[in-house]
Amino acid sequence: MEDKIYTIDATNRPIGRVATEVATILLGKNTPHFAKNVVVSAQVTVAHIDKLKISEKKRSQKEYQRYSGYPGGQKIQTLQDLIAKKGYEEVMRKAVYGMLPSNRLRAERMKLLAFSK
Repeated sequence: MEDKIYTIDATNRPIGRVATEVATILLGKNTPHFAKNVVVSAQVTVAHIDKLKISEKKRSQKEYQRYSGYPGGQKIQTLQDLIAKKGYEEVMRKAVYGMLPSNRLRAERMKLLAFSK
């Protein structure tokens, strides 16, 4: 089976809508021969990632948390800080990553995701 290439335009669209579309394609749910234990041979490219529609409220109030396991090891980062530090690609990566099932195939599916400005 040949690789199919999907290009999704993110211009003036919310993060969640684009991420849902990407996750559906990466899971293979848009194909007639869907199987949850098979990684689909499809490349997904999100174009114009820097033109995503993000409200000011979400930029300042959305928080990403992680915990190292040590006392005082909880790190909190706002969406605005994440965009400034790592760019829109990381925001989209985190959104899609959270929508994929947490199993051994998640890393393989995430490798099929690419971005273009």
